[in-house]
Amino acid sequence: MKFQDWPYERPDLEAFGKRFKELLRRLEDAATADDANEAFEAINAARVSVSSMFAIARIRHTIDTTDPFYKEEQSFIDDHSPVYQGLINDYYKALVASGHRGALEERWGRQLFATAELGLKTFDPSIVEELKEENRKSSEYVKLVASARIDFDGEERTLSQLAPFLQSTDRETRRRAADARYAFFEANEAIVDGIYDDLVKLRTRIARKLGYANFVELAYARMARTDYGPRQVAAFREQVLEHIVPVAQALGERRRARLGVDKLRYYDGLSFLTGNPTPKGGPDWIVARAKAMYAEMSPETDEFFRFLLDGGLMDLESKKGKRVGGYCSFIGSRKAPFIFSNFNGTAHDVDVLTHEAGHAFQAYLSRDFAETVPEYVHPTLDACEIHSMSMEFFAWPWMESFFEEDTDKYKFSHLSGALTFLPYGAAVDEFQHVVYERPELTPAERKAAWREIERKYCPGREYDDMPFLERGGYWHQQQHIFKSPFYYIDYALAQICALQYWQRANGDRAEAWDSFVRLCRAGGSDSFTGLVRLAGLRSPFEDGCVSSIVGDIAAWLNGIDDKAL
Repeated sequence: MKFQDWPYERPDLEAFGKRFKELLRRLEDAATADDANEAFEAINAARVSVSSMFAIARIRHTIDTTDPFYKEEQSFIDDHSPVYQGLINDYYKALVASGHRGALEERWGRQLFATAELGLKTFDPSIVEELKEENRKSSEYVKLVASARIDFDGEERTLSQLAPFLQSTDRETRRRAADARYAFFEANEAIVDGIYDDLVKLRTRIARKLGYANFVELAYARMARTDYGPRQVAAFREQVLEHIVPVAQALGERRRARLGVDKLRYYDGLSFLTGNPTPKGGPDWIVARAKAMYAEMSPETDEFFRFLLDGGLMDLESKKGKRVGGYCSFIGSRKAPFIFSNFNGTAHDVDVLTHEAGHAFQAYLSRDFAETVPEYVHPTLDACEIHSMSMEFFAWPWMESFFEEDTDKYKFSHLSGALTFLPYGAAVDEFQHVVYERPELTPAERKAAWREIERKYCPGREYDDMPFLERGGYWHQQQHIFKSPFYYIDYALAQICALQYWQRANGDRAEAWDSFVRLCRAGGSDSFTGLVRLAGLRSPFEDGCVSSIVGDIAAWLNGIDDKAL
C-alpha cells in the first residue's frame, strides 16, 4: 500500500489521554525492573499511534495547503499538540523519578534520560495556550508564503516555480525574477513583521513563565542541546568569521570575475556565464538515476531507496498550493521516512535526492527505535544534518549520471557553496540571539540589526538598488527563523562534519562509508558531540577544527580553472 492510500483518522486524544495515564501509573507503581520496562514499552507503543497520525496529516497538508480537510486537521494539531506534549512531559517526569531508573538507563541508554530531564524544563501546563498560539502564528507564516502567486512572463507562478529564472544566464531576466520575488515579500512586509513580532513576544513570555531569563535559554533546551550552549556556539561563529569569511569573499570575487560584472548584485545568483549546472532530465528521469545510484552505492542504500519507491514515500514536484521548501518526515507506525520537496529544474532537484535522502536513510536505519524509544529514531537536529549534508558528498561519484557535461561545474558549485553557506548560517544564528536577548526591539530595529550582522558575515552583499533588502528584509524569506528558532546553526555545525567526510572519502572511501553507516544506525542514542566521537569526527566546537578543513577544500577549488567551466 502506498502513502496516498494509508488510512488517516484524527486521534481521539481524550481516550488516548486516559489510556496513557493508566500506563503512566503502571510505570510509577512498577514493583520490578521488568514491570517498569513493560510499562515503558507500552507507553512508547501508544505514543506512536498518535504521532503517526499527526505526521500523516502534516505531510498531506503541506502537499496541498488549500485542501480544506487537511487544513482543518493541521489546525487541530496546532491546537492539540501542546496537550499531547503535556502528556509526554508527564511521562518524562515518571521516567526520571522511577525507582527502576538505573535498570532502564542501563537497558535504553543515558541519552533518553538526559533528553527527558531537559524536556521537563520546556513545558508546564500554564503555557499550553501560549504554545497553541505559537503553533498558529508559525502556521500563519507558512500559509502566507505558500499562497504566493506571482505573474511572471505571462504565467502565474509560486515562489518555487520562480527559482529557475533567478539562475537565468540573462541578467535582465534574473533581475526581473528577483524583483518579482522580493515584491511579494515587500508587499507583505508589515504582515511578516507583525507575525514575527508576535512570535518574539510570545516566546519570551513562555520562557519567563518557565523561569528563564529569555527565550535563548529555552530554545537551547527545546533543541535538546544537552552538551553545549550559547557560549560554544558563539565561539564556533568566531571560527567561521576568522577562517571561512575570507575564503567566501575570495570565492565571491572569483564568481564576479567569471560573470564579468562590476559587482555582484542581489539578482546575481548565477555561478557561470554558461549557466548553472542543471540535471539533464525531468523528475522521473532524475528519480530513475537516483534509484541506480543508490543500488550501486551500497546494499543498505539500495534496500532503502526501493522501500521509498514501493511505498510512494516521496512527493517531489512543485505545484500550486504546496508548501515551499523540502523536508524529511517519519511515520513511526509504518517505520517509514517520507521525502517532501519542490523540484524546479535546477541542481536543487538532485540535491533533494541526496540531502533529504540522507535524512531518510538515517531514519530507515534507525527505524526499529520507533516503537521502543521514539526519541532515538532521529538524533538532535545538529546531528541530523550531518546525515543529509554528508550524503550529498558521498553521492559525488554518481553526479555525472545527472549532470553529464556539467559535472565539474556542479562539483565546483557544490563544494564552494558548502563553504559560502557557512557565514550566512552564522549570521542567521547571531541575529536570533540578538532578537531574543533584546525582545523589546521594534521590527525596524530588528531589520537594522540583521543588516549589520549581514554586513559582518556576508560583506559582499550590497543592495543599493533594492531598498527592501537594504533596510534588512532578507531574512523574511528564511522559514526556519519563524518555525524553528535557533535550528539554522545546526546546518553550519553539520556542514563542518560533512566536509570532514568529504576529506575522508577522498582518502579511504570504504572507511568513511562504514563510519557514516555506523553514525546513521546510532540514531539519537547519543548527544551531538557523542555521535561525532562515535563517527571519529572532530567536533566543530574544538578549537582549530574549522581551520583544519579549509586548506584541503581551498586547494581543491584553487586547482579548478573555473573560468573554463
